[in-house]
Amino acid sequence: MHTRNLRADATLLLVAAIWGFAFVAQSLGMETLGPFGFNGIRFAVGVVSLLPLLWFIPCAIGSEGGKKFWLGGFVAGLFLFMGSATQQVGLLWTTAGNAGFITGLYVVLVPLIGIFFAQRTGKWTWLGAAVAVIGLYLLSVGPDFSINKGDMWVLMSAGFFAGHVLVIGSLAKKLDNLRLAIWQFVVCAVLSMAVAMIRELDTLTIENVRSTAWPIAWAGIASVGIAYTLQIYAQKDAPPSHAAIIMSLESVFAAIGGALILGEVLDNRGLIGCSLMLAGMLLSQTPLFFNDRKRRSVPSQS
Repeated sequence: MHTRNLRADATLLLVAAIWGFAFVAQSLGMETLGPFGFNGIRFAVGVVSLLPLLWFIPCAIGSEGGKKFWLGGFVAGLFLFMGSATQQVGLLWTTAGNAGFITGLYVVLVPLIGIFFAQRTGKWTWLGAAVAVIGLYLLSVGPDFSINKGDMWVLMSAGFFAGHVLVIGSLAKKLDNLRLAIWQFVVCAVLSMAVAMIRELDTLTIENVRSTAWPIAWAGIASVGIAYTLQIYAQKDAPPSHAAIIMSLESVFAAIGGALILGEVLDNRGLIGCSLMLAGMLLSQTPLFFNDRKRRSVPSQS
C-alpha cells in the first residue's frame, strides 16, 4: 500500500507540473490567437485525445444519457468556459506565474462559496483565506494601490473555477466521471469557438493555428488528455490531503515555467506574495491532513 501511495503521489506531482507549465503554453498561445479561439481549439483537441478512453474504460454508471447528465454537464461546461475564458483574457496582461498562483486560490474559494449552500467552513479555511489575500495584495496591488488588469481577470477566473469544482462535486458521485468530463469539455469548446467566430475571426486562421501548434498540443493533449487521465488513475490511491497539497504545487510549476521559458522575473514583493498565497492554499487544506491521519489510525476490520 505504501508503494502504491508513493506512486500515486509521484503521478499527481507530474499532473501538477503539466498543469503548471500549461500556463506557459496558454501565454505563448496569445501571441498569435485570441483567447477564445485558443481555448476553443485546445479543448476540442483535449476532447479528441480523451475519446479513445471510452473504448477502454467502461461506463461506471448507467444513467450517463439522462437529463441530469446532459444538463449537469452543460452547467459544468459553462462554468469551465467562464473560468478558462477570464483566465485566458487575463494572460494578455499578466504573467504565467501570477496567473498560476492567483488561479490556485480556487482551493480557498471553494469552501468559502460553500457557505452560501449551508456548508460548514472551518477556522483553517478562514486562516488560509486571510493569508492568501495578504499574498494576493503583495503580488497584484502596486504601491499606488493600482491593480494589474490581468490579475483581476485571473482572480475572476478563480471564482468561476471554484464554482466549477462545486458543480462537479455534486455530480461526480452520481454520473460517470470520464463521460461527464468529455461532455463538459465539448460544451466549453463549442462556447469558446462561438465567441471566437464573432470576436476573433481575423486571427482565427490556419496559419495562426499552425504557428501555435505546440502551445495547443501542450494545453490540449497534455493538460486535458494526459493529465486528466493520470489524475483519475492517481487519486484512487492518493490520500485526499496528499492530493490537495500536491495539486496546489501547480502554481509553483507555473512560476518555474514562466521563469525558465518566458524569462519572467518576480521582485521581492512578488516572491513574498506568492509564498503567502501558497501558504494560504496549504493552510486551507489542513483539515484534510488531519482527517487522513484519523482514518489511518482506525484499526482495520479485515
